[in-house]
Amino acid sequence: MGDHLEKSQHALLNEGDENEMEIFGYRTQGCRKVLCLIGSILSLGMLPLVFYWRPAWRVWANCVPCSLQDADIVLLKTTDEFKMYSWKRVIWISLSALSSTSGLSPDHPLITDEECIINRAIRKPDLKVRYIKVQKIRYVWNNLEGQFQKIGSLEDWLSSAKIHQKFGLGLTSEEQEIRRLICGPNAIDVEITPIWKLLIKEVLNPFYIFQLFSVCLWFSEDYKEYALAIILMSVISIALTVYDLRQQSVKLHHLVESHNSITVSVCERKAGAQDLESRLLVPGDLLILTGSRVQMPCDAILIDGSCVVDEGMLTGESIPVTKTPLSETASSAPWKMQSEADPRRHVLFCGTEVIQAKAAGSGTVRAVVLQTGFNTAKGDLVRSILYPKPMNFKLYRDAIRFLLCLVGTATIGMIYTLCVYVLSKEPPEEVVRKALDVITIAVPPALPAALTTGIIYAQRRLKKKGIFCISPQRINVCGQLNLVCFDKTGTLTRGGLDPWGVVPCDQSGFQAVHSFASGKALPQGPLCAAMASCHSLILLDGTIQGDPLDLKMFEATKWEMTVSGKDFHIKETLAQTTVVKPPDTVGQVPAEGLAIVHQFPFSSALQRMTVIVQEMGGGRLAFMKGAPERVASFCQPDTVPTTFISELQIYTTQGFRVIALAYKKLEVDCPTATLMREKVESDLIFLGLLILENRLKEETKPVLEELTSARIRTVMITGDNLQTAITVARKSGMVSEGQKVILVEANEATGSSSASLSWKLVEEKKHGLFGSQDTYINIREEVPENGREGNYHFALSGKSFHVISQHFSSLLPKILINGTIFARMSPGQKSNLVEEFQKLDYFVGMCGDGANDCGALKMAHVGISLSEQEASVASPFTSKTPNIECVPHLIKEGRAALVTSFCMFKYMALYSMIQYVGVLLLYWCESREATCLKSELLQEQRDNLLTVYNISPNNTQDTCCEFSCSDFPSVKTKTNSLSNYQFLFQDLAITTLIGVTMNLNGANPKLVPFRPAGRLISPPLLLSVILNILLSLAMHIVGFILVQKQPWYITEFHSVCPVRNESVSALTTPPNIPEKTRSNSTFASFENTTIWFLGTINCIIVALVFSKGKPFRQPTYTNYIFVLVLILQMGVCLFILFADIPELHRRLDLLCTPVLWRIYILIMISCNFAVSLAVEKAIIENRALWIAVKRCFGYQSKSQYRIWQRNLADDSSWPPLNQTSYSDMQGVSYSNPVFESNEEQL
Repeated sequence: MGDHLEKSQHALLNEGDENEMEIFGYRTQGCRKVLCLIGSILSLGMLPLVFYWRPAWRVWANCVPCSLQDADIVLLKTTDEFKMYSWKRVIWISLSALSSTSGLSPDHPLITDEECIINRAIRKPDLKVRYIKVQKIRYVWNNLEGQFQKIGSLEDWLSSAKIHQKFGLGLTSEEQEIRRLICGPNAIDVEITPIWKLLIKEVLNPFYIFQLFSVCLWFSEDYKEYALAIILMSVISIALTVYDLRQQSVKLHHLVESHNSITVSVCERKAGAQDLESRLLVPGDLLILTGSRVQMPCDAILIDGSCVVDEGMLTGESIPVTKTPLSETASSAPWKMQSEADPRRHVLFCGTEVIQAKAAGSGTVRAVVLQTGFNTAKGDLVRSILYPKPMNFKLYRDAIRFLLCLVGTATIGMIYTLCVYVLSKEPPEEVVRKALDVITIAVPPALPAALTTGIIYAQRRLKKKGIFCISPQRINVCGQLNLVCFDKTGTLTRGGLDPWGVVPCDQSGFQAVHSFASGKALPQGPLCAAMASCHSLILLDGTIQGDPLDLKMFEATKWEMTVSGKDFHIKETLAQTTVVKPPDTVGQVPAEGLAIVHQFPFSSALQRMTVIVQEMGGGRLAFMKGAPERVASFCQPDTVPTTFISELQIYTTQGFRVIALAYKKLEVDCPTATLMREKVESDLIFLGLLILENRLKEETKPVLEELTSARIRTVMITGDNLQTAITVARKSGMVSEGQKVILVEANEATGSSSASLSWKLVEEKKHGLFGSQDTYINIREEVPENGREGNYHFALSGKSFHVISQHFSSLLPKILINGTIFARMSPGQKSNLVEEFQKLDYFVGMCGDGANDCGALKMAHVGISLSEQEASVASPFTSKTPNIECVPHLIKEGRAALVTSFCMFKYMALYSMIQYVGVLLLYWCESREATCLKSELLQEQRDNLLTVYNISPNNTQDTCCEFSCSDFPSVKTKTNSLSNYQFLFQDLAITTLIGVTMNLNGANPKLVPFRPAGRLISPPLLLSVILNILLSLAMHIVGFILVQKQPWYITEFHSVCPVRNESVSALTTPPNIPEKTRSNSTFASFENTTIWFLGTINCIIVALVFSKGKPFRQPTYTNYIFVLVLILQMGVCLFILFADIPELHRRLDLLCTPVLWRIYILIMISCNFAVSLAVEKAIIENRALWIAVKRCFGYQSKSQYRIWQRNLADDSSWPPLNQTSYSDMQGVSYSNPVFESNEEQL
């Protein structure tokens, strides 16, 4: 029974998806709720606050476990490494309102069909539906399968025939009402969060709760100046944060607001077409698209007609994309899998703009609503902004541990304080106040604000360089990058491709190159016709628009483009058809032009596109263009020249982009609509090669050289030809001179043979044999000596990467360690590759132009988009300058920000420990003096007075000679601690100013070949903090003990500075001590004065010692404001130390000491400064010393990529050149957690 309950209580939500979660069922229990209510009252609101911080505790306290079917509360836990909890209430929907208006009953045909999830969710006979809402998505309870399932989209299992049959005529009004009630509105509602909500959420942050506690404590101790200063700082910080969040909320609201107020035409099954507000759309509705410039309010499958769509919102490039209808086939396979082509070519995505809608014949352009609301592509993008994935950077986890260590230290201080004050019999309220005060001293409330300022300054410097950041916390992560992936086209090379020439071919082979630079017109013929028609260009408002490559290719032909009018009559050809015509009628056919009647659009996965054209007064032709290796595979073998490989090699080795062209004649009588792509793309005639020039950007080579010199790996991920990618890698310096490139080629299993993997050395400028139908590379058979020494790079295609991932997973990490060139990679493969690098504990950056790189940009630790389109919202960083110069800038600023964070951690820790040590010493002094004051001081005062008035010590029976503490205000019990003004001077005038200005150092302009430590608990950082704490402790103890050994030291509160004697004015005034020099402060003492000067000046010199310059930041002296602040602070402290101004001493609760003692204080501080600086420079920052220590103790990095590098260095058989491996060979599978890195500590 227990096992059954456990299984029914727990399930997975979104299994296999990126946002997978565990879901647990709970039922609220009345008695538990009452107990929690009582606990909330008794704890004065602390219990609800704890529940707010820990949602799971709230559920566990108020509810009992139960099955998901009976639950009224569900607890959700993410399955990633963060294990974050949240809870949701189960909501009921009743369809009873529909039963009265539509005659809906449990046996109604609309809800008896249990093929669709909506009907399975309706509980019978009461017609109710249970659902939860998680991150804006609805999940209904499937009564048949017993699980929560996502609602708001058509089922994935639907075939194309089923979609046409079931939704081709639209839904009935009853179906619409049911779906509308269950699926919710088709709206991407991002409400503008009220200011009071943002304020409460910010104020309930644990940091501000601790500040509230500190402020209340300080007010109780009359430390109101610093309390007011902290309140002011907190109010400003909260106000800025709330303002920023409010602005983001407003911007996001305006971004999606227009989506929710669109009027569309919907076809209802019985009533026909009618206008409807887009909020009322449901999955399955039939949209009718008319006109142009239509914003899509949902995701929809095109089932009739064709559309040209601007998908700039999704892809980052405002290039028109042609959408084709989903054909009705007899196949029962899901519509997404009915062909090898990308199913997205049939989908009109929400947020995109339909530029042109073309009906088939006299019909209309129709599309079935696929997904609504936040289920859509745009909704998913908005959700990724609303619910970003938490960042797992060890610095922030270490920061929490660091604060917990400070809390632990404060706890020890609390126990010490309690013991001291209890033994000295202080009032209980004083004991509690002093004990709590230790917490606010040991845990600095200003720490988070000081850390934030460093990131703000770095963000401001990046903005000046044209780099914009939407996730400031990732700036620190940039400092740890050790591998950067680059897209090629538009990123490393120029975005525009200029036609260089064409290489025609005929039965005798390739002909002479026709160079466009010659100015001669391209001869008319099938090759020219292919270039003029095989594209997705459109004519809009008299301007040709489309892919830049297609545009350059078309312009090179000198042809013209028009749109057919109403008098255009060709069988099966749409009105408004694109027609291309040659500039004159001279030359070969076609003379009158070509009408593009059908397109099979280009996709990265297929690496080709095909069009069907109608000759004016002639037959039908099919033209194909695409990757040379792909196009050649569809051609008749005898039409492909025998020198194809070597000819291709000539141009790809020079870095040219090469596109192949082919064509065939089609049967005139065959209807276009019935032609399958597989049939059209077969037995083609090879026409030739189009050569396009794709030059490197001027900034590419210097930047890659800079990264390489800094020992940051660079990797190319491109969709281009493998040989072209290798050539670009060589030219850009990604592969240095003398380094070898090894081709890793994998083939899928065919028939009885297993999947194979071969290793071949790529030779430059030499022609070899043709080894594969898909790859044309020159190969060397001999093995160079340096190839065994790790001086090599692997190059492989997307197909090989897929085969290796599937069949050779044990070899994948070995290949990735030296993998540099990845060509023919699809967008999904780019994301997978970035993830695989992360599994090896690399900190991965990704730089792309935003076209097909959005997934990889989002997956990487640091994504840098060179596109300013809306798609760049998926990337934390966007560069206004469209070249890769931004990458080293970002890494430099990241390193500087990271080091600044460590400096601030160290400084704030030491500042708090300086105060902590000083206060605890004074507490000990107070307890000692409190017990001996009445005995020693009163006796001393009594003897002095008796001597003055010549009273015999034996004659003391007279009551006039009896004294008590109440008779001597000057000998009352002391409060030996720092006074409020002393604290204020240290906290505000010293530490706050240093915290604001220490972070102003800019980044070092040179990238050094090592990274800063990535963790607070790294040995150098810990040792630095510990040694400086010990030095400060030693200095304080020495000063504390020495001051008590001085001949002028007495425990009475007065100055020992030379003053003018005055007569005794009262019986309670000691002789020879003028009243003007006596301190009325309860804090002033020689111990207090010494400790305060030592601590205050130590805070200044520690800031100078900890302020790091090179190698990651600019030298400290370049931070003029910081240096000026230190000079002013030191000058003020020395002035207070040496100036004999009684009023100043009285304000700061200080006592005047002999000049010689002041010099002793300076000597102690100077010695501490010298030792601290020497330790920091000679030990902490001595990289060579730490490397020697690591070697001495045999320490080796635990990062996965380091482990693999060591293993491969010892493997004499690696790389296995000129060998072939098969998937049936034994191997160890490879896996390790994503993102959980064990980076180098030093």
